[in-house]
Amino acid sequence: MTVLTNRQTTAPAPAAEPPRTIGMLVKAYIALTKPRIIELLLITTLPVMFLAAGGLPPLWTSISVMVFGTLSAGSANALNCYVDRDIDQKMRRTRRRPLARHQVSPTGALVFGIVLGVLSLVGLWLTTNWLAAMLSTGAILFYVIVYSMILKRRTAQNIVWGGIAGCMPVLIGWAGITGRLDWAPLALFGVVFFWTPPHTWTLAMRYKEDYAAAKVPMLPVVATERRVILESIAYTWATVLCSLALWPVAHTTLFYPIAAVALGAMCLWEVHRLLARLNSGKTGVDLRPMRFFHWSNAYLALLFLAVAIDPLLS
Repeated sequence: MTVLTNRQTTAPAPAAEPPRTIGMLVKAYIALTKPRIIELLLITTLPVMFLAAGGLPPLWTSISVMVFGTLSAGSANALNCYVDRDIDQKMRRTRRRPLARHQVSPTGALVFGIVLGVLSLVGLWLTTNWLAAMLSTGAILFYVIVYSMILKRRTAQNIVWGGIAGCMPVLIGWAGITGRLDWAPLALFGVVFFWTPPHTWTLAMRYKEDYAAAKVPMLPVVATERRVILESIAYTWATVLCSLALWPVAHTTLFYPIAAVALGAMCLWEVHRLLARLNSGKTGVDLRPMRFFHWSNAYLALLFLAVAIDPLLS
């Protein structure tokens, strides 16, 4: 992610750039799905299928969950772009999105998001089971209605509860293999749930002016830096403790808890360094919140990699 200077904060939004070719239009619609976010969601989906299967999961089931899970996430993201098209134009981090640049019409984005959602529902129902399909559809509705339309612009707790939608791929992956839910996916659901707020808040600390301009009450906009960092520390501790809960409920080998402890220690070290920099008198960008943001991405990816490897060792 490119770090912009303060001078760029006041730069004008990009002018309207309607696509000139079919290829450009296709690229714009793909951008609506936010592929980088989908990658993060898939990172949590596939390892859970390894855990649910106790080893290598069935190939076609795995492909189905990943393909239709991608459509589900793409649907939620495209519909989020439709709902947020007004504030996306005001934020430097989002003003290059297709709707903000008028590369796609609002109606086109709305129809596209709905079609992807229907395809994901039908596909998961036909190729896996009704539970995975319902969880997927529930995640779309929760993200679009509860988070995007209700929570995001009204409360600083928006990402705490709105982040539930990002936890659902864990349950979908497990349900796709087993047709039921259990304590193991719920423990990993908790990991993603507690991981999401500090991950998002440190990004919002860097782009605080963006959210303020768009009147989105993210915690860094309405609270002091100390409160944001202290809450981030609390949520990070909860994340690490939840990750360790998987060991007894999933009966993993020693590989997983050792990896979870090592990764958790590094994540805790980085979030406590934020507090240390604040206590030393640093503020704003000098706190370097993006260090924790990037490390938290790596933490989640490596932790779920450990989840996938562990059943192969037993």
